[in-house]
Amino acid sequence: MTRSDAAQSFEEAMAEVVAKVEEAIDRFLPRTDGPEGQLFEAMRYAVFSGGKRFRPFLVCESARLFGVGSQSALRAAVAIECVHIYSLIHDDLPCMDDDDLRHGQPTVHRKFDEATAVLAGDALLTLAFELLSGVDTHEDARVRLDLVRRLAEAAGGHGMVGGQTIDLASEGVTLDIGSITRLQRLKTGALIAFACEAGGVLGHASPEALHALHAYAHDLGLAYQIADDLLDAEGDAELMGKAARKDAEAGKATFVSILGLDRARDQARLLSDQAIQHLDLFDEKADLLREAARFVINRRN
Repeated sequence: MTRSDAAQSFEEAMAEVVAKVEEAIDRFLPRTDGPEGQLFEAMRYAVFSGGKRFRPFLVCESARLFGVGSQSALRAAVAIECVHIYSLIHDDLPCMDDDDLRHGQPTVHRKFDEATAVLAGDALLTLAFELLSGVDTHEDARVRLDLVRRLAEAAGGHGMVGGQTIDLASEGVTLDIGSITRLQRLKTGALIAFACEAGGVLGHASPEALHALHAYAHDLGLAYQIADDLLDAEGDAELMGKAARKDAEAGKATFVSILGLDRARDQARLLSDQAIQHLDLFDEKADLLREAARFVINRRN
């Protein structure tokens, strides 16, 4: 398969996952006419306002390696997307990153109000655990419990929320490469790690296979964040659908501010290549995951 064929297969697979995930979200998050209707409207606004559905794609592809059924994979995929969207809603708040646009649309607190945005994020977070703990996710309660535990760790104080805390505290502070790597491993990498490992958990993967997926996710997550930093530094705000160059304006340390554009770009390519090497265990079954590692450093938004 040529590189262009592989890229096309990846794009088609991504589009298929997007369609299935959005159909599932529509089922799990119905509209309501009750007094809580605005809350659900805000939740739906947030999840249907765009986004690549990259984390759900990682769940579905990791699940495919182990022959996991589509219903189980989709429930886990929607769960992590709910957590990701919750984090974006809260990150955009005035007390956090104070952003007015997300995917070219007004952020949730701008579209509705701050209280509704906070509650919509809270509700999406809890919906994620409702989905993972449901018997339709897996017949084995131990598997469901393992997924719940892993996602809680990835999203909490020792994961994404901890990383966001460090990020907020780092404005105007000089960080070294080790500190910024740890920050981003928590803030961005922890959820990506869960996405890559979830399919293995659902499929009773061996410790060796889970380790390979974790190693892949580690390098993939850092490559993803470096690409984000490069986009913030030199990307097109209109194409990205959000403000650019905010990190520099806020005085935040990033991979770009520490390494410079050229070295950061080289490091992203190195990490992408390393991520791909971790998938040797899975032969051609992991080709789409390999292409995902190339996608993260070549994206434009």
